[in-house]
Amino acid sequence: MYELSVKDHFDAAHSLRGYPGECAKLHGHTWDIEVTVEGETLDGIEILYDFKQLKADLAAVLKPLDHGFLNEVPPFDVLSPTAENMARVLYELLEKRVGDAVRIKEVTVWESPIARITYRR
Repeated sequence: MYELSVKDHFDAAHSLRGYPGECAKLHGHTWDIEVTVEGETLDGIEILYDFKQLKADLAAVLKPLDHGFLNEVPPFDVLSPTAENMARVLYELLEKRVGDAVRIKEVTVWESPIARITYRR
């Protein structure tokens, strides 16, 4: 099994609805996002999935979030904009973009250099 990972980041603000503390107030993060895909079969030029393409896929799903107020950006205008929900939503969006070429193994969301969450199925 091969695994390929890329990382990107974006800046955005949010407030956690119903949170019993300071995170209920408007605050921002530089969010680091790492996606890992996996597969067993290499293509005709003997690569799993082009790094360049996976970087473009990740950049495309992050673009609507960059420099925004996540509570106003779908689907976080309905879902709470937690790192947990973000990891799952990004996983699902990336899954649609890569199609059958590879399988999304996991998406990790870092909300700070020392705090992260990973979503995988």
